[in-house]
Amino acid sequence: MIQDTRTIRYYQQLTDALVYMWNRGYRFDDLRHYVDGYVDALRHTNALEVYLIHRLEEEAMRYLRDPSNFEMIPMPMPEPESDYY
Repeated sequence: MIQDTRTIRYYQQLTDALVYMWNRGYRFDDLRHYVDGYVDALRHTNALEVYLIHRLEEEAMRYLRDPSNFEMIPMPMPEPESDYY
């Protein structure tokens, strides 16, 4: 579980981007590559400690493997109008 506030902020940004990309039509391979690039960028910039980046990567991959995070929300069907003439 992530407890560091900066790591949580990066995790939220990452997962929001994953859902946004999924809704735009990207698939799991593309999302996995995005996570890899995001984590590599964090490592390169030394934005977080190494163990926090590792934990963020584990949580992001767990989020990515959970299919309930990427289910399409069904739109409610409009009620049929009945004629009362």
